[in-house]
Amino acid sequence: MTNTLSKALVATAFLVVTSSAALAGATLDAIKQRDQVICGVNTGLGGFSIADSTGRWVGLDVDICRAIAAALLGDGNKVRFVPLNAQQRFTALQSGEVDVLSRNTTWTLTRDTQLGLNFTAVTYYDGQGFMVPKKLNVKSAKELAGATVCVQPGTTTELNLADYFRANNMQYKPVVIENLQEVNAAFFSGRCDTLTTDASGLASVRVNDAPKGKSDDYVILPEIISKEPLGPAVRQGDEQWFDIVKWTVFALVEAEELGITQANVEELAKTSTNPNIKRVLGSTPGMGKAIGLPEDWVVKAVKAVGNYGEIFKRNVEPLGLPRGLNNLWNKGGIMYAPPIR
Repeated sequence: MTNTLSKALVATAFLVVTSSAALAGATLDAIKQRDQVICGVNTGLGGFSIADSTGRWVGLDVDICRAIAAALLGDGNKVRFVPLNAQQRFTALQSGEVDVLSRNTTWTLTRDTQLGLNFTAVTYYDGQGFMVPKKLNVKSAKELAGATVCVQPGTTTELNLADYFRANNMQYKPVVIENLQEVNAAFFSGRCDTLTTDASGLASVRVNDAPKGKSDDYVILPEIISKEPLGPAVRQGDEQWFDIVKWTVFALVEAEELGITQANVEELAKTSTNPNIKRVLGSTPGMGKAIGLPEDWVVKAVKAVGNYGEIFKRNVEPLGLPRGLNNLWNKGGIMYAPPIR
């Protein structure tokens, strides 16, 4: 029986991977034909992906998608956003419902190797934390023994939570809720002692979802219990599409390092004598041809959304989060783009 079951699982995995690969090979052609990138995003996480009061999607993850659309199609508005919860996201990418997943998703070994996906680059270095009501007078996560914990299923958050409490010989009572808005509401209604997710998510929830005027009634504890490198993923099998997504992210980081901004990018493309800037912006041809895009692909991407620093300042800074690890490598962080040459 065990042998039969093993063969069945192998066959199923083979079908998933091969069908995904076949679909992925057509991704770039499909995007060009429809003249639009379809981007999977969070259902509503301030600072990263959320619809504003006019219905326009905004956030760091959203801007990454707009930059990709601008680089490939010449217009950052040629993108359709599909909101996905944690359990929908991988299936939506595997099935071809979306072209790219840009949805505060952690890059892990098993996700990168067993789901028919490829992660492209890190757009935000994060880590998991805990938020509690200030009235509990809890100063450390190690004081949470016996606590009820609000958490979403199907996430690295759920796994890290179990590991942390087990490693510290503590018990806890999980309150597992799939919908993001519902798990946040459960926490603020007092159903849970603590809410756990990425630290960026906690900051966003405190600013955007706490009862009006009550954000200061909640504190984020100092412990960061995991590494959570977040970034866009694509299906395996379409190497050029993978390269375009990956190098668009790198180009936004490189633009910040070179002082290329949304305001000056077009002027620098015409007048700069810096050989690095000329190469990145296509004034010196070659990089566009290498990746299969027009030579001004970086100009279009930066003009659409700004460089990485501008994206961070516009979307993440209002949450009260410092650049930290997400600063450039030469400014105390670890954001670093391979050479565009």
